[in-house]
Amino acid sequence: MITAFEALQRLKDGNRRFIDGQGGRDLDFEHVRRLQLVEEQHPFAIVLGCSDSRVPLELIFDQGLGDLFVVRVAGNIVAPSQVGSIEFAAETFGTPLVVILGHTGCGAVETAVDEVLNPSEKLPPNLDRVVDYVRPTIRRLIENAPEITREGLLDQAVRANVRSMAARLIAESEPLKNRADKGDLVVVGAEYSLQTGIVEYFV
Repeated sequence: MITAFEALQRLKDGNRRFIDGQGGRDLDFEHVRRLQLVEEQHPFAIVLGCSDSRVPLELIFDQGLGDLFVVRVAGNIVAPSQVGSIEFAAETFGTPLVVILGHTGCGAVETAVDEVLNPSEKLPPNLDRVVDYVRPTIRRLIENAPEITREGLLDQAVRANVRSMAARLIAESEPLKNRADKGDLVVVGAEYSLQTGIVEYFV
């Protein structure tokens, strides 16, 4: 298994190919790769991203079958099922890198911002549970900057949410914390720009 640094570099290189229009997988190769992966897999990175249709993780990182262990959920929240999925990959495959990936224009984050500013009590219960994971981050942003506008909140909320979820992941998982403490696992945060296609890392 490669190191977390090498895994991160592979993601950066893949995103650069995607941005430059040089990506795209060879389908003949992927067909052969599919057969090779029937019995086992060794993903080099775990990516927890948003379910947004505009952020297909394998495409934006120019990766193929068997390369990424992907967990997607609205708002890239860290709930028990996501923690368990990441634990599974880290423990089973020894995958050294976890990327928590938010994105500009995230609808779940925007919904959380609006629900904090003007609670509606009209969200479907299951969606409200998703938003519940993001609300504390929005409230902290307001507490730290009481005069902040809605636009200011939206500008800061995606990255703040990613940082919060990265911290939550380690705090709520003893296996992941143990691996991180031993240097066997690195967790980083990142933001994908819908406008440019660039993934920027900041944790």
